[in-house]
Amino acid sequence: MMDSLLDAVLSVAVYAGAIRIATPLLLAAIGEMVTERSGVLNLGIEGQITFGAFISFFVTDQTGSLWVGLLAAIIGGALAGFLMAFVVSTVKVDQVVAGLSMNLVLIGISFFWYRSVFTSKASTTIFTVETFSFIQVPGLERIPIVGEIFFTQHWLTYMAVLACIGTWFGLNRTRYGLELRSVGHNPEACDMRGINIPKAQYLATVFGGVMSALAGSFLSLGVTGMFFPDIAAGRGWIALAIVIFGNWRIGRIIIGALFFGFLEALQLALQARGVDLPYQLLLGLPFALTIVALVMNRHRSNEPMSLAVPYHRGQR
Repeated sequence: MMDSLLDAVLSVAVYAGAIRIATPLLLAAIGEMVTERSGVLNLGIEGQITFGAFISFFVTDQTGSLWVGLLAAIIGGALAGFLMAFVVSTVKVDQVVAGLSMNLVLIGISFFWYRSVFTSKASTTIFTVETFSFIQVPGLERIPIVGEIFFTQHWLTYMAVLACIGTWFGLNRTRYGLELRSVGHNPEACDMRGINIPKAQYLATVFGGVMSALAGSFLSLGVTGMFFPDIAAGRGWIALAIVIFGNWRIGRIIIGALFFGFLEALQLALQARGVDLPYQLLLGLPFALTIVALVMNRHRSNEPMSLAVPYHRGQR
């Protein structure tokens, strides 16, 4: 067992797989982090990932174009984010209730739509679509070990890296980022300064919806080439845990996503080698570490002070 474990830990394929597994987690977690920076707690990530996976799969199947399917996922994610923002920012529904309801609605719509369109054709047929191919960075993919791990990935993985850089710059080096972070901490002071609170929350929540939908499209168009009801497989909740584990910092969120990706890639490699190790142990480890991180960071947490608290002008 120890030899198999050591072989898996030292395997280049495990580390390359860890990056691929971490990609949808990173996309969803970055989107959720931005959303929470505006004071909105979006518990509907699981539903948004599922909806994005279905829309991209459905449109790709109908049009034969992966790019059109991806664009459809972006539009669908934006609409889902807009609906979430309307419910929590305009209607002022409790954000926990709104997020859980969003999960039920989006997963239900996706499953119903899929059954209506596909299972009526042939109950025993497994429908698949073409997937995005790997991209090899010219020259760099030939570097031993490093080339296979970092420079032979899906283009959506590279896009996730660019999204992290762009998000960090936007939050920390622009006026909009400063205003967004301020809205999450003290919306009353921002309102007195003339900052449009609903607008900031709408933009952040729509961005989070788009990123979650992209995470879903990565699963259907980049990995499996198909859609099934449990395609998200808890990744929305894991993304939430990664945001907390990362203490709302992009660098630590990247580390958290890669760590979970490594754990899942490791348990897959161990199963392939016949090691009888409960995979639930590895899958549950990030959540346990999230609790540890909360305890350790309780005195220096970067959690937005007004997270999940609806803002009512003049009633603070």
